[in-house]
Amino acid sequence: MASQKKIKVEQFGSPQRRHHSQRETLLGLGLNKIGRTRELPDTPMTRGMIAKVKHIVRVVEGK
Repeated sequence: MASQKKIKVEQFGSPQRRHHSQRETLLGLGLNKIGRTRELPDTPMTRGMIAKVKHIVRVVEGK
């Protein structure tokens, strides 16, 4: 099976005082504390989740 592209995402903002769907999106990405990073597959679904919380997370690097 071919290797899939990965993107590294870091949380830099707090989910406090945000809508519950944005908090649940962060949990879906595997982030729940400021400073946490995750390496996720670069799929349209992941990009959509990142776009929903773009004011709380940033893409650190793309492989």
